[in-house]
Amino acid sequence: MPSVSLPRPPPHTLSPVEQDLFAAAASARLEARSPLAARLRPSNLDEVVGQQHLLGPKGSLRRLVDADRLSSAILWGPAGTGKTTIAMLVANASSKAFEQLSAVNASVKDVRHVIAAAEERLGAHGRGTILFLDEVHRFNKSQQDALLPAVESGVLTLIGATTENPFFEVNAPLRSRSTLFRLEMLDADDIAELLRRGLRAERAEATADAIDYLAGRASGDGRQALTTLEVAVALAGAEFVASGGDDTAIVPVRLEHAEAATDLKSLRYGRDEHYDIISAFIKSIRGSDPDAGVYWLARMLAAGEDARFIARRLVVLASEDVGLADPMSLLVANGAAHAVEFVGLPEAKFALTQAVIHLAMAPKSNSATVAIAEASRDVQELPAGEVPMHLRDGHYKGAASLGHGEGYVYPHNEPGGWVDQEHRPEEVKERRYYRPTDRGDEARYRDRS
Repeated sequence: MPSVSLPRPPPHTLSPVEQDLFAAAASARLEARSPLAARLRPSNLDEVVGQQHLLGPKGSLRRLVDADRLSSAILWGPAGTGKTTIAMLVANASSKAFEQLSAVNASVKDVRHVIAAAEERLGAHGRGTILFLDEVHRFNKSQQDALLPAVESGVLTLIGATTENPFFEVNAPLRSRSTLFRLEMLDADDIAELLRRGLRAERAEATADAIDYLAGRASGDGRQALTTLEVAVALAGAEFVASGGDDTAIVPVRLEHAEAATDLKSLRYGRDEHYDIISAFIKSIRGSDPDAGVYWLARMLAAGEDARFIARRLVVLASEDVGLADPMSLLVANGAAHAVEFVGLPEAKFALTQAVIHLAMAPKSNSATVAIAEASRDVQELPAGEVPMHLRDGHYKGAASLGHGEGYVYPHNEPGGWVDQEHRPEEVKERRYYRPTDRGDEARYRDRS
């Protein structure tokens, strides 16, 4: 008798009441233990995820720590990149005592108390002190000045942590006595490794699309990734137990749990989509369509695209497609790129949007792109001609006897500041690379080229 395939029952859809029950159960699970990020805090520098440029075998910070030669330092980088963790591990690896303050609530009195204790420790036992100061940029000038004598004399070794550019937020005297270490945002592989560690700690497993989704939403922030994972595991666990699962079994985390943890729906954004969407983004701006440009920007940000990648593409486009038709566009794009680094997401999305609209509305010229392409081709294909004698350096002793600079006409001495003289080798003197368009600001250059 032939077998008959019965249709699978449709998946159970949670009612609003069930969803509320599971959310309540998940909240109870989260409150019963310390945060996952705290439980996964590394016990030594080898366990730190990311920052290999500092902590790898040849990393500058690692070598100083291993030799116990670290002087005062400022760890500078985005949130969730391990600044606090690294500071604590550095202190643990040192023979010095460890003190910790947060600039958010510490006062000058607190600073002086730490300094006094450090002086007593050094005088009585010959033991130095490391002060870890979180959010060091929150200290005002007088608070930073109170630290300076102790740091300068070596009574305290300061390890400051900040998400802000220390060149703007830390007093110059204190900054000059500290080594700056820049921490980078964690990449997708780093975040995925953190998530796998978190799953093991939570006795859970997750589908590949759930891990990819959580990693994509983390924006390089390891703490955020682990916090979101913890919520996803709690939601999955509550649902699993309520549906009859064993509360000691491995909890299965699916994409819908990851989405619920962020209260967002995932966008399909694999490798192909990455290239297709950035292509659509660039072509929309090149085509002077601000609405399309803003839409694709929103798609990329929602999917977790690296804002620095978007900013870099805008800087390229400002020269490649707008160019001299609107020279301000490069400044606008650079400003947006700076905002991404200085302000970060989500606020930097406004600067990116401004840049997208400006570039889309600007007149377009690819004359610079064409010029460098043609000049580069000539450099490759034509003989490399000698620098004309009148253009050669004539400042050093004996140059005049070689004829260097002879016949050169200084443009500033001429009416209008321009002189008709040849500036290219003989082999390419008839070649023309820059051809101004009649669009935007570039139209003014046509009669001068």
